[in-house]
Amino acid sequence: MTYLRWDVAGPYEVVFTTRVGGVSDGPFASLNLGRRTGDDVERVDENRRLACAEIGAEASRLALNYQLHSTLVHRAVAASRDRRGDGLWTDEPDLPILALGADCLPVALARVNGAAPAVAVLHVGWRGLLDGIVERGVEALGGEVAAAVGPGIGPCCYEVREDVGDPFRARFGREIVSDGKLDLWRSAELALREAGVARVHRFDLCTSCRPELFFSHRRDGKQRGVQGVLARVA
Repeated sequence: MTYLRWDVAGPYEVVFTTRVGGVSDGPFASLNLGRRTGDDVERVDENRRLACAEIGAEASRLALNYQLHSTLVHRAVAASRDRRGDGLWTDEPDLPILALGADCLPVALARVNGAAPAVAVLHVGWRGLLDGIVERGVEALGGEVAAAVGPGIGPCCYEVREDVGDPFRARFGREIVSDGKLDLWRSAELALREAGVARVHRFDLCTSCRPELFFSHRRDGKQRGVQGVLARVA
């Protein structure tokens, strides 16, 4: 398993990456898509090229944010890399967009109401989820939207303190935290449905449990790679 493909109706190419199939080594082995944790930049760029090729896109046009657990969702600009934010959307054909994560959830959105095609990618951690990153992404696309929640830390592993658990219980119900562990997958689905998304696909793969498939900040610390969600309008 190298890529997890979301088969959504419309002219879209959307994949969630794993750590498999790239050129990096050591703690970054092998399909690391992030430059900020110490990997060789040339290897990261080759990994991004490989990932873009999987969706038939040109890596030179790839757009991604400088992520900071915000609710900022930007319209993508080809080759843009440094804008601060945690979401990107586009209706421009053949413009690849990427959101990264290593326990936080990568989420993809697609407009499916028959209007002009548009797609979005979001980086969703606990803070962004509570603050409204999901809602901002859905608003950016408008119309009828479908969503896919990619691999992230699961309710099996995501231990949280009460300062995180309490606001999640208040919003999503007491069962969202069990034995001190937060169900971020379910939280994202509920937030999406509250935002009007009727069709939500969940991959339910835990990044912390699966070291052979995914990077994990909780498991490995800062010196590790990142996977992500990559999308384009075809």
